[in-house]
Amino acid sequence: MESLLDPMAWLSALGIFLVRVLNIALDTVRMISVMRGKKAIAWVLGVVTSVLFVLSIGWVMSDLSDPLKIAAYSVGFAYGTIIGMNLEKKMAMGHTFLTIISSNRGAALVEALRGAGYAVTEIPARGKDGTVTMLELGVERKDLVKVQSTITHIDPAAFITSRDIEPVHRGYWGGQRG
Repeated sequence: MESLLDPMAWLSALGIFLVRVLNIALDTVRMISVMRGKKAIAWVLGVVTSVLFVLSIGWVMSDLSDPLKIAAYSVGFAYGTIIGMNLEKKMAMGHTFLTIISSNRGAALVEALRGAGYAVTEIPARGKDGTVTMLELGVERKDLVKVQSTITHIDPAAFITSRDIEPVHRGYWGGQRG
């Protein structure tokens, strides 16, 4: 337990923690890049995360009797995962497919979304309590907050779901043909 009183041990633990946070944050983004088919980004991040992993694990393995190093490595992993998820969310790579169900504001939603340049498919449907309008559209993830804001402004009671998609063939993405 001498290491708990040694400032250099704490500095070493901080270094391990920071390298591990960066390692896992970038690895989280790398995995999402792989799932989204972003090969170049995934390749570069693969090299960087491998180097960071080797550095951090080597640092810990140099003294397995030091609980500070092991704790810093483990806690860095946990924080890195959360930071990586937040980083990827801000990067907003890829596309999302939205389904919107509106009980009585479907026409207004269609008009606003199309007016903003989105291709909207309008489907009449029946819900639990009667006729509803179901709308479907694909958006770039970077536009998701803006589109959701438009929808909830017009119809606060709209039911909205989303799922990540990978466009396969053609389509219309907010003013651009795919």
